[in-house]
Amino acid sequence: MVPLRVPVGTPLAGYGSIRRRLPVPDLLGLHPHAFWFKPGEGELDAPAARALVLETVTARLTWVTVDLVAVDRAFVDALRQRLEDAGSRPGALVVSASHTHSGPGAFLDSWLMGILAADRFDGEVLRAFLDSVVEAVQRAETGRAPARLGAARIDGPPLTVSRLDQPVDPELVVLKVASPSGAPIALLWNYAIHGTMLGSRNLKYSGDVMGVASRELERRFRVPALFVNGAVGDVSPRHHGPAAAVADGRTLAAAADEAWARATPEPLGALVIRTARVQLPPPAVSLRNCTRRWVPRTLTLPLGRALPRETELIAGTLGETAWVTIPGELQAQLGRTLKEAGQAAGMRAFVAGVSNDYLGYFLTAEDYDRTAYVACASLYGPEAGARLIRAAVDLLQGLAAEDQR
Repeated sequence: MVPLRVPVGTPLAGYGSIRRRLPVPDLLGLHPHAFWFKPGEGELDAPAARALVLETVTARLTWVTVDLVAVDRAFVDALRQRLEDAGSRPGALVVSASHTHSGPGAFLDSWLMGILAADRFDGEVLRAFLDSVVEAVQRAETGRAPARLGAARIDGPPLTVSRLDQPVDPELVVLKVASPSGAPIALLWNYAIHGTMLGSRNLKYSGDVMGVASRELERRFRVPALFVNGAVGDVSPRHHGPAAAVADGRTLAAAADEAWARATPEPLGALVIRTARVQLPPPAVSLRNCTRRWVPRTLTLPLGRALPRETELIAGTLGETAWVTIPGELQAQLGRTLKEAGQAAGMRAFVAGVSNDYLGYFLTAEDYDRTAYVACASLYGPEAGARLIRAAVDLLQGLAAEDQR
């Protein structure tokens, strides 16, 4: 675990609320790293970068988690280049943002995200973050040793509610990495929850409830605890406020500890990685979804080149455990569809949400046709969620077929 190096005065990212914004944009350059949003005012807990490097005879995987609201493709590409320049071989690179809404901003090279939630791009801030992540990866590489891997799943504590009045996915997954003698090396835990327990009034950097849980796990096991969010699009925390974030974080850590105890490490088998490019519809904001149902569906605000027209999914499997990255926030119902497909293929799959890019929300076609925030922020139309799931299912089936050879 490496604390993110956050330049003094960096704004927070996650909320577009007026409570986070400066009264007027900083046209006079009064703040070194903030333009639309207020500078941060210290930290409740230090946002961090964590890394896990796994290598078998078949493949190499570098999995990075960061206490940020999101990462984009440019962030991932820059990190890969920095790692290669430093002599690292990342292999398959997965970068998962925790989706905390109290992490630092100003690092995404996107005018759209800058205006909405992350502030104007600042190269110094990005370089500081990349320095931290590279250090985390180098520490993971330096500490590489023979390892075994186990996985366990439990129903997590009832800490979330649905934004769409639908069932949430309570599953909490733990990947347990241990030495042949059983000593902990690292753990990766997966659970779907929005990092919004700390509201928009908060101006102190924090990993929110997920950061509290990871630090508690690190206190218990003395190894990095990597948090990977799940199908989080319509899932909100049940409780709010700093005290609740601490309490629920400890509850999550206790649940992950229970899953860790249930996981039985086995010798690493073949690590299999597959990728898929997915073509997406033209991005646009539906004015009907953002305002009133009487607004015609045809009224949209095209986003042109502000967002890409294609994305990449990365799927991997180790034994019976599999995952698929999602470049944004997937609806829980779609996440369950992916898990069911994995189970049908003989694997226990989980959703690695908010990973390797951020393209907004992905809903079912039925739920896209709502006047609600989650539908307003679904920018690729009603079929994009299903398109991602088809590609993800194809990847899982391909992994299963390859595993049977």
